Amino acid sequence: MTFMADQLLLTLTGISSMATKALLTDLCKQYLDKTGVPVHIESVGGVDAAKRIQAGEAFDLVLLAADAIARLQDAGHVLAGSRCNWVDSPVAVAVPSQVAPPDISSEAHLRAAVLAAPSLSYSTGPSGSYLEKLFTRWGVMDELKPRIVVPPPGTPVGLLLAQGKAALGFQQRSELMNQSDITLIGDLPPEVACITRFSSALGAGAAQDEARSQAARRFMQFLASPEQRDCKRRHGMDWTDSV
Repeated sequence: MTFMADQLLLTLTGISSMATKALLTDLCKQYLDKTGVPVHIESVGGVDAAKRIQAGEAFDLVLLAADAIARLQDAGHVLAGSRCNWVDSPVAVAVPSQVAPPDISSEAHLRAAVLAAPSLSYSTGPSGSYLEKLFTRWGVMDELKPRIVVPPPGTPVGLLLAQGKAALGFQQRSELMNQSDITLIGDLPPEVACITRFSSALGAGAAQDEARSQAARRFMQFLASPEQRDCKRRHGMDWTDSV
């Protein structure tokens, strides 16, 4: 990968959801070591990130769930045609470390575990929307509503579990796997597995500046490269093609 001297002076900025924070921290360091180009990415709750982009905050890169990027692109908040898929992330289940992990090996066992939990929590992002649809399909959403602990923006579900504020938690595996004082049981069973696909796109900061646009596109290509697959797997995710 070759860069001109003026490109090396650029510092790219971006915003992402919390699910990819640790992975992006690792990849940004690798990219800096490889190219000399700093990439500073702020990670916040996905809903808040989308609201900030809609409000006009200018970032070179926007890295959110694919459906959120698609909505931002349709509304003209990220550059049309710049979307690039770069990682897939499964939703997993966890409990506080002092709680015996329930059996979640099948949809029926997961349903039983959900109904038995005195409290449960899930994110407000795409995984949370998926779970609400699942609970509605099971016909138990009304029963569960009083037991649902909604995490404040930017607060990981794993932290609520560790603090004893929820007995059963659902979130991206990448966000649960490094949380202390919880037990990561595993991903949702195959019958109801939920894989969140994350995309990148050019934000307003890069869209009007050709040098920044080219530099941001190179970073997006780096993220989507098969060479990063092992790193993504270490962070509980996996590689996807860029189509």
